[in-house]
Amino acid sequence: MTQSAAERMEFKTEVSQLLDLVVHSLYSHKDIFLRELISNASDAIDKLRYLSITDAELAGGQTAWRIKLSADKVARTLTISDNGIGMTRDELATNLGTIAKSGTKEFLAALQQAKDNVNLIGQFGVGFYSAFMVADKVTVLTKSPKSEGFSWTSDGKQGFDIAPVEKAERGTDVILHLKEDAGNYLEEYELRTLVKKYSDFVEFPVVMDVERSETPRDEKGEPVKDAQPVTTVKTETLNSQKAIWSKNKSEVTAEEYKEFYQHLSHDFSEPLEIVHYRAEGTIEFKALIFIPTLAPMDLFTKEGQRGLQLYINRVFIMSDAKNLIPPYLRFLKGVVDTSDLPLNVSREILQQNAQLDKIRKNLVTKILAVLKEMKEKDYEKYQKFYRTFGAVLKEGLHYDHDQHEAIAGLLLFESTTAEPGVYRSLDQYVADMKPEQKTIYYLAAEDRAQALAAPRLEAYKSKGWEVLLFLEPIDEIVMPDLYEYKQKPLRSVNQGDMDATDDEKKQLEAEIKQAGETYKDLLAYMGKKLESDVAEVRFSPRLTESPAALISEDFGMNKSMREMWKAMGRELPPQKFILELNPKHPLIASLAALEKKSPLSGQLEDTLFLLYDQAQLAAGHKLKDVAAFTRRLNQLLLQTGAA
Repeated sequence: MTQSAAERMEFKTEVSQLLDLVVHSLYSHKDIFLRELISNASDAIDKLRYLSITDAELAGGQTAWRIKLSADKVARTLTISDNGIGMTRDELATNLGTIAKSGTKEFLAALQQAKDNVNLIGQFGVGFYSAFMVADKVTVLTKSPKSEGFSWTSDGKQGFDIAPVEKAERGTDVILHLKEDAGNYLEEYELRTLVKKYSDFVEFPVVMDVERSETPRDEKGEPVKDAQPVTTVKTETLNSQKAIWSKNKSEVTAEEYKEFYQHLSHDFSEPLEIVHYRAEGTIEFKALIFIPTLAPMDLFTKEGQRGLQLYINRVFIMSDAKNLIPPYLRFLKGVVDTSDLPLNVSREILQQNAQLDKIRKNLVTKILAVLKEMKEKDYEKYQKFYRTFGAVLKEGLHYDHDQHEAIAGLLLFESTTAEPGVYRSLDQYVADMKPEQKTIYYLAAEDRAQALAAPRLEAYKSKGWEVLLFLEPIDEIVMPDLYEYKQKPLRSVNQGDMDATDDEKKQLEAEIKQAGETYKDLLAYMGKKLESDVAEVRFSPRLTESPAALISEDFGMNKSMREMWKAMGRELPPQKFILELNPKHPLIASLAALEKKSPLSGQLEDTLFLLYDQAQLAAGHKLKDVAAFTRRLNQLLLQTGAA
């Protein structure tokens, strides 16, 4: 290789300031430079390969495309070579000399202010200039099929030199003269690690010559005695090139899926479900997504809020692209590969834009459709998924109102009509609703036993109406976001009234009115004694067995929501519940008789507070004064024993 006199040229922008930004501000890790240069080399090969389809002379008989890394520890240079399209002199000056299309200071100002709304990568060739993060001088040797070879040299400060050069092979060599603190990029292990991390799935082989010292062996494979080690040089491929998401599903074996999942997730179990598809149309991308069998231990921690891996044309960009999936699908593991997604200048922060939204919506729709199909065709498998990730999926009712119906259709619950541990869906519930029933009813409780003991269930049991049991803490927090399903409103049995015909309503109103008149003095007495504890004391037609029950006001904050707010340090005013009484229960008649006979007796007050405390316990509330409850209960037991 010989070189003629160089032509000195100036950069078209305030390159010193620009490169200072690139080196110190735009990349969070210096390692990114190798990804950028390998990506550029891959693009050069891809362009030549494409053009050679219609012009065989361009390829020059080339079939073995490759990107080669060469480390020279003596010269302290790292070279990235490709046998791609190369560049002419004018292309060198334009692509590497004109960082921005504009030579004005406005470009630099825009770059300094760029956050998530400026798409610069590729458009201005800034990726190449990441080389100056590790090099104080860069030399480019290139040859296009259209011209002779040229060299480009710059220290990244004032300008660059372009000169003709003899270069035997078409393609480009980028030679980095490394800074003093960048010597680690000359080490084989470091280069292998970076290629594996960032460029493992680049379509073309990334190769490197490596030295190995081996002792000669005889015909039996045994080391030759007293033989001196022989140093050999072998060309090894550093990347796997196995971007299985780019293949058709029919070309990928079950074992390949399993191996890739385990490599991706560090989970040694097999995935529960594999979602491998290609989106085409207004937005194009490939996705390979796995639904795990087991939940990670940090699923409900901040550390567990992970996203998918993002690739741009098989070049690794980000391992944790949270913007690609909503939080309620954070259990997914996988890869998204697209050429359409704009990035900011460092390729490290996704922009919030229409294209990203389309990818996200497409992924969500696809995953929910896959889960729906699993639920319909393999219910046992779906239940396995739901027991593991159902609580996370429910979060979608709060975060994703566009998908309310789809998410709700995937939810499962225990119910009053099903055996313990058997799940029921909202679709099953709606299909089995009684003709006179218009509402989907549910009851939240800490466990099944507490739920089934709730007095408010008595009327629903007597009618044979099913009530869904919300037994997970998240249920009370997110389920109120689902106001209806299949045009059927959802309502807690602890809020509002039961569905009833006009005739039933008239009859119930008459019964309540009669009870109010019969026990008017008792209601007044109880209301006064409990005025600091309850919002109201009233009669209810829905109690058939229990003497009393506590219910929430129609728009009162539920227990789980209050506990969550308290955990966040929020001060909440005391919540008062409504005490409902069963007018047909003999205890109410006894209390009324005692109130008429001895309205000031301690026995009446003790019995009243025992009734109230019993209602609190049945509702799952904690007693304010356990000692007083115990005293009153012991007194009642003594009276019963004496009688």
